[in-house]
Amino acid sequence: MRLVIWLVLLFVVAVVAALTLGSNDGLASFYWGGWRLDISLNLFLLLLLAGCFAIVTAIQAFEALTTLPKRAREWRLAQRERSAQLALREALVEFFGARFSRAQKAAQKALNIQSATPELSADQAFMSLAHLLSAASAHRLQDRRHRDDQLGQALESARRAGGARGQEDGARLLAAEWALDDRDSALALRLLGELPPGVARRTQALRLRLQASRLANQSLDALRTARLLAKHQAFSKVAAQGLLRTLAFEALDAARDVDQLRTAWQQLDPADRRDPLVAARAAHCAAQLGAPDDGRGWLRPFFDDLAELSADDRHALTLALVPVLAGCGPDWLQRLEAAQSRFPRERALAYALGHALAERQLWGKARLMLDAVAEDVAMPSAARRRSWLALAALAEQEGDDVRRARCFEAAARLP
Repeated sequence: MRLVIWLVLLFVVAVVAALTLGSNDGLASFYWGGWRLDISLNLFLLLLLAGCFAIVTAIQAFEALTTLPKRAREWRLAQRERSAQLALREALVEFFGARFSRAQKAAQKALNIQSATPELSADQAFMSLAHLLSAASAHRLQDRRHRDDQLGQALESARRAGGARGQEDGARLLAAEWALDDRDSALALRLLGELPPGVARRTQALRLRLQASRLANQSLDALRTARLLAKHQAFSKVAAQGLLRTLAFEALDAARDVDQLRTAWQQLDPADRRDPLVAARAAHCAAQLGAPDDGRGWLRPFFDDLAELSADDRHALTLALVPVLAGCGPDWLQRLEAAQSRFPRERALAYALGHALAERQLWGKARLMLDAVAEDVAMPSAARRRSWLALAALAEQEGDDVRRARCFEAAARLP
């Protein structure tokens, strides 16, 4: 097709030349001394065009000859740059192919080519990427000394590059991930703390901070980070709820005295304090630390409106209430009686009501409730054992040694 177009253009030029130059009778006269030269105007124009072409060709040939060393140097530089780029791509291919020794050698080859060429060594972004790839390969090979050395050089190259801030941030994120692999939570948190605020809010950075906080047993920090991740929809709704609940449990379990427990409870997010299972866990911790009043206070809002909770949540709250019933007032007795009358089939409410009645020394009603709970195999073993022990204490007060022994035996037989 291209040949046809050129032939058409050639025919057009021939036609135009024939129409314009064929009838041209003009002459061009040249005088030199006593000599005169007359040639046709058509020939003069052709000679003029040929002369211009010859002059331009000569100038280009001279320029090509004089710039030959420069072009040869540029060609060699381009070849070395191409070799470095090929080595870096080879390192990437080998790294993704899990051939880490080869990847490390290829990355080192790219670095050697780049550093041996002064014109290319100024490309600090390339150097940073090559060092980072070499460090990643060394990490996979468990060569921590070489990894740290290459990582330091990658960070230094990224700083010298000026505009390679993204490479420096990526190097710190990778270094934090490697520190977590080494179980070094302090180093991981320090590296994450050096990130700019915008980078620190990225999902990957938050995931790493969550892992580091959990590894360092900083449950409250991990809980705040997990809530940010849930806000960014990094987890499904069910997974986010389970993770937040687990971290809240860890924060409460880490308390070693009542003051720490109160501080941990206050530092929880309001959404966590509204979680029935978290409140139940806090009540259990309060019971273990000898603060039943705090435990009842944290559970009271839920028992004021049990109808809005699911049966599982009511069960967990009721089981958590019993260990903190010591010193409860008559308001709790009324509250539990109302709940038990509203949900008569839920044995856990009967369990809590029986212990509340025993706490208020209403032994007759308490015995009926506790007997039913102790004999119910569907109840948890801990609840049944506590009920048998309460019945044993009641039998001891009444002087019934036979019944007391039977209750202790029944409690001991439970798994």
